[in-house]
Formats: sequence, C-alpha cells, structure tokens
Amino acid sequence: MELFGTAGIRGAVDERVTPELALSVGRAAGQDGGEFVVGHDGRVTSPALADAVVSGLESVGAQVVWVGQVPTPALAYATSGRRGVMVTASHNPPADNGLKLFVDGQEYGDEAETAVEDRVQAGVEPAPWDAWSDTITEDVLATYRSAVVDYARGFGADPERLTVAVDCGNGMGGVATPQVLRGIGADVVSTEANVDGHFPARESKPTPETLGAFSRFVAATGADLGVAHDGDADRIVVVDGDGEVVHEDTVVAMLAEQYTAAAAVDDPVVVTTPNASGRIDERVEAAGGRVERVRLGALHEGIARERRGAMSDTEVVFAAEPWKHIHPAFGGWIDGVVSAAVLTRLVAADGLAKRRAAITERPYRKVAVDCPDSHKPAAMATVESELPDAFPESEVATDHGVRLTFPDDSWALVRPSGTEPYVRIYAESDEVDALVEDVRAVVESAVETVED
Repeated sequence: MELFGTAGIRGAVDERVTPELALSVGRAAGQDGGEFVVGHDGRVTSPALADAVVSGLESVGAQVVWVGQVPTPALAYATSGRRGVMVTASHNPPADNGLKLFVDGQEYGDEAETAVEDRVQAGVEPAPWDAWSDTITEDVLATYRSAVVDYARGFGADPERLTVAVDCGNGMGGVATPQVLRGIGADVVSTEANVDGHFPARESKPTPETLGAFSRFVAATGADLGVAHDGDADRIVVVDGDGEVVHEDTVVAMLAEQYTAAAAVDDPVVVTTPNASGRIDERVEAAGGRVERVRLGALHEGIARERRGAMSDTEVVFAAEPWKHIHPAFGGWIDGVVSAAVLTRLVAADGLAKRRAAITERPYRKVAVDCPDSHKPAAMATVESELPDAFPESEVATDHGVRLTFPDDSWALVRPSGTEPYVRIYAESDEVDALVEDVRAVVESAVETVED
C-alpha cells in the first residue's frame, strides 16, 4: 500500500485514512523521537483521527504538544525546532481526511515519508508501559496570527482605506485571515467564517466555479479585494473588485516579482512547478531574478536543492505552485494566510489593477483525463513516446511529466495526478483550445490502450 501522495496521506475515512491507520502512523512517526505538535482542521472526523495519532505517538514515548483545531499553516509554524502531524484533507470533500507530517516548519520529504511508510507496513510495537509519554497543551493560534501581522507590515502600505472580503468556506481560514487582515488595518468583511466540517456553504476547494456566490458578493459590496481559502487555509484564491477570479499564476507572478525586486542578493531565485505559467518567468526576469522548476507537490525539495547549490549571492526568495505559496523569509510551509496579508498591503500601496497590468496574461487551460491509478505508469510511458511525435516542432522535457515548449513560448504539460484518478493537461497559448484538444487526443488514446 502506497501511503503518501504529493500532499501527505489522504483519502476516504471509511477505507483509507482510518483511526487504525492514524494510530499506526503515529507510532511509526514517533520513532523519529523528540516533540510532536499535533493539530487538526474542522472536519467532522478530524478530532477522532487526531486522538488516534496522539495515542500512537504517546505509546512509543514521543512527547506530544496538542494545539487543537488550527489552520495547517499555524501547525507548521508551531513545528519550528520540532516535528508535527496535521490531520487535514485540505481541499478534499468532507468524507475524506488526511495526515501531513512536518519537521522544523517543512513537510516531510520523500526519504522521511518512505521511512514512516516502511514502519507502518512492518508494524511498530508500543514501548513498555512506563515509557509512554503524556500530552501538554499549547495555544499557538494567537502567536501565529501576531507573527503574520508583524511580517506583513514589511510590505506595501497600511490598508486602512481598503475593504477586503474573505470567503473562509467554513474552513480554518475563519480563525486566522479575518483577524490578521484587521490586525494590519484593513476593513474586513468575512463570509462563511464559522468552522463547519460539512462545508455547507460551498465545496472546500475554492475554484471559479465554487466561488460564484462570493464573486457576486465582492462585486455587489464594492470591496477592493476578495480572498478565499480551502478547508485548512494553506491555499488562496484572489478575486478583484469586479468579482473576477484573478488567475492563480498571475497572483504568483505578482508576489514573485515583489520578492525578487526587494531581494538584497544578486541572485534571487523563485521556485515553481512545470505547470506554472511563463508569465512568472517574465516578471521574475524583469526584476533581476531567475526561475527554477521542481515537480508538483515538492516545492520544499526545490528550495532545498537551490540552497544546497547556492553561492553567497543566491537566495530563494519565494516558492509557489498554483494556489499555494511559500514565503521563505517567514517559514518553509505553504501559507495562504500570509499570502492574503502580503497581497492586501501590496494592493493598498499600488492597487490591484496596476500590479496586474504589468503581467502578460496569455490564455491558459487545464483539463483532466480519467485514468485509474494502476493505469498511469503505462499511459504516461505511451504519452512520453507519442506526444513528441505529434508535435515535432516542440522542445520536450520529461523531468516532471511530459512538457512541450514551442517556438512562440507557448507550452503544454501532461502529468499524472498524485492524489486523484486523472492524467492532467496544462497549456498556455494564444491558441490554447486547439492545443489542448490536440494534446488531449494523444492522452486519451494512450489511456485507452492500457489493458486491465
């Protein structure tokens, strides 16, 4: 059983992420020793799973620091100098849940996850009864919110004349983002800020489709800016004053340009993923930096890679994939709350329209082709063989899926989803619909040729 995907362990609570698994993961992770901060999101099943994790950790002698119901970024913040387990399925449906492991503010890497997985499969016996540990309680939320406020004040301008609408989506953003934005001086109007694990207002995943009511609300109320979160508040979606969802790569480009321009080193680096738009490269290069890419779901690995090879004048100033941002000067985790605060102050200084006007927004599309997990390796092998033949004018890279780059700088990427039964297609081009359909034909044919 392969436990870890691109974002920890995740799945249905009645089949995959069961209390039994949570107990086993707690015991397996506890072999790493030291203190473990444990927290959970607002899902109905999260408290019971968190209790199981705690039981597993305590039964092998690991010290548990209980922080209760918090956003994932707050849990990550609390793991500075120690380890942590967050019970969350992030943007998945309410019947799902998951486990995400941290060490010193960063998600576990592949080696650490493999070690935990091997221990789960082998089984870990509890320690002798007199070696079991107990739990101490810590209130991290107020400390985290204050730290975000202090950090954000280093950007832009005071937003006392700015109205920001926040769609918390009944998730954990409701206990963090409105409070932080008020702390930096913004006028805040929050919606669906009550935490409810059924997610009655909308799906936990914020998309242009699920944010229809919020977009209309932003336009009707005259807010200057809208931000929306997923269930655990690590993701952020931005809405302009007209209620239009700002493309996720445009948001990344704005933040990447800001961090690059403000860097105090000669070689500022922005780490992103193969599915990210060329508009990011354009703005980073204009500000005097460079972009490096790493596979989807592995921003922390890309940051570590760049730091290992860094000269004295090199610094990773920002890292992001669509919807998810890491602010290295604040911490090594994905943090939608920090993004909301920094963007609010930048908009207060220059206005969203001005920031956006500098960015070339070519048409961008992403689609999903149904593909069972067991068929993905064979399907992708066929795609890697046949897609370059279908587009002989393109340059081909196969580091993270199959990426085609064309002479006019348009591009397409095909990669298997790490969390869902799809092969995903991403494309950016002035003729994006035609490009997507041509790529899709090759992918669908590859999937269909895989035998059960």
